[in-house]
Amino acid sequence: MSDADTMQVFDRQLVRRHRDRAAATIADHDFLLREVGSRLAERLELIRRSFPRVLDLGCHGGEMAGLLQGLSGIQQIIQADISPRMAGVAGAANGTAVLAADEELLPFAPGSFDMVVSNLSLHWVNDLPGTLIQVRQALRPDGLFLAAMFGGDTLFELRRALMEAESEILGGVSPRISPMAGLRDAAGLLQRAGFALPVADMDTLTVSYANPFRLLSDLRGMGETNAGLSRLRRPMPSALLARTMERYVELFAEEDGSVPATFQVIFLAGWSPDASVQQQPAKRGSASHRLAEVLSEIGQGQPPAKPH
Repeated sequence: MSDADTMQVFDRQLVRRHRDRAAATIADHDFLLREVGSRLAERLELIRRSFPRVLDLGCHGGEMAGLLQGLSGIQQIIQADISPRMAGVAGAANGTAVLAADEELLPFAPGSFDMVVSNLSLHWVNDLPGTLIQVRQALRPDGLFLAAMFGGDTLFELRRALMEAESEILGGVSPRISPMAGLRDAAGLLQRAGFALPVADMDTLTVSYANPFRLLSDLRGMGETNAGLSRLRRPMPSALLARTMERYVELFAEEDGSVPATFQVIFLAGWSPDASVQQQPAKRGSASHRLAEVLSEIGQGQPPAKPH
């Protein structure tokens, strides 16, 4: 049995259908994509290099490509998404080349890009190590991989409210929210995939909603509803949904009646190996610097500061 055979967590066809469904109205729900995308772009601005040909992998409605235009000597952006409809929206938004492509089976020749960027898409990939290897192979020597993905503590408020409501009403708990990677796991995967100078960092974004139903609307509007293979295939009972929303408010409501939703975002950066220009990485687990600091040092032609 291969690694991929043992890592089938998500229904990739359902991921595509969720994105297809969300494509027409993605602009009404893309604030989180734009916020995280802007943070990726800020990290890129720290690097004093040019990246003429770029792949935007998992492009959604084209938010990332819009933020990248005019930065770092970028001349061409190829936008790719597992959803044909979402790719079409992205192409119309930016006027760039688009294609429907599965992150788990990239259709690009080795050395096709100077940079690959991925904004809030890789947390739906089953074989993440395999995808990262394909990304590295698609990069030219000393090419940059820059990505953001949701981490394991994302939506912990919704997880708790749902767990307590389901236990109360149904007497048990089922997997209704998809699993996500942790920071340590994601950082190790970069090294496993063969990236040079791999760095991982994390931000926590808290969004205030008037009520939990608004959160559910945004998740659906972004194509971020549950696509786990172990999910229950029947719709959630209306009584369970109502109790989950009530419990959410009971547990987390602010003084003004709003409720928070936490999104943990893991940022990843790594370079396609090029022994002629790159410093060798330090011993695994010895890093002590944030991603922005390391990118700034590399971008200014300085080697990363030695870990303490």
